Amino acid sequence: MQLTAEIIARHIGGEVEGCGDVSVSNFAKIEDATPGTITFLANPKYTHHIYSTKASIVLVRRDFIAEEPVSATLIRVDDPYSALAALMEVAAKVLRPSHEGIEDGSFIAEGVEIPEGCYVGAFSYIAKGAVIGKNVKIYPQVYIGEGVVIGDDTIIYPGVKIYYGCRIGKRCMLHSGAVIGADGFGFAPDANGVFHKIEQLGIVEIDDDVEIGANTTVDRSTMGRTYISRGVKLDNLIQVAHNVEIGHDTVMASQVGIAGSTKIGSNCMIGGQTGFAGHISVGNHVSIGAQSGIAKSVPDGSRMMGTPAMPMGDYARMVAARKHLAELMRRIDSLEKKLNEKK
Repeated sequence: MQLTAEIIARHIGGEVEGCGDVSVSNFAKIEDATPGTITFLANPKYTHHIYSTKASIVLVRRDFIAEEPVSATLIRVDDPYSALAALMEVAAKVLRPSHEGIEDGSFIAEGVEIPEGCYVGAFSYIAKGAVIGKNVKIYPQVYIGEGVVIGDDTIIYPGVKIYYGCRIGKRCMLHSGAVIGADGFGFAPDANGVFHKIEQLGIVEIDDDVEIGANTTVDRSTMGRTYISRGVKLDNLIQVAHNVEIGHDTVMASQVGIAGSTKIGSNCMIGGQTGFAGHISVGNHVSIGAQSGIAKSVPDGSRMMGTPAMPMGDYARMVAARKHLAELMRRIDSLEKKLNEKK
């Protein structure tokens, strides 16, 4: 796929500075780019690379001012990162393999209809009562349980397991190894301390435009539903426990763990390895730094970090103070000795 700077600029609403006829066929990081590739500059700490990059085209902000000569053609846009994402979406439609039809070796239960435009890969299993939407792509070795509903244009990558009764919305993407609808962790001890299983009779419901990362697990509810709202993006290796609810357009990085019945609001940003206690609420527009421990409810608009979590400003001051802790302890010891000598 060859695209000129002029064509790219028209597609993303940018302004060309340099040769508009230069063409590219691939993407690259600004420090590793080669001729024939397009890259971007969004983070100021990478600015020095623009003067040495071998990329043919660089996306920059409209207000970017070059302090040295730049050999690449520039395309000035409002937001280089968003512009690059738009271009990569177009490229993906061209470059990503396109599959249709039903491959040999797959199993589709009697009565399940597979609409035109769908793909069912080899060794996948679709149980009775499942409902498959239009243009759904089901890759090899996927398991879809009884009564599962999958909305239009959803992609289910190899090795995904969706247990019975769960519901997946439109335009979702479930990456390899994701497990949707396994039993929640529910056990009750008897008088002798022996744990007995509490049957998990609910479902998982995933709304439209959700992306679930590889090896992420979303447990079915004890009763009712575990619910992931529209536009949520979950990274790899995340655990979502039973009866959790996640609000729309919230994003989570890898290895987040959410205990049962916790409710997380909309438009939240949650760093990797954050852990949430059960039965708490996190408000809307909350930002939580990586490796935080959230033990109690968090109000709207909070910015938290640390274990136990605290406001980010307090956490930063604590970390700064901790650097001087050893010296402070030596000074205290010295003062105590002087005081003791005066007694």
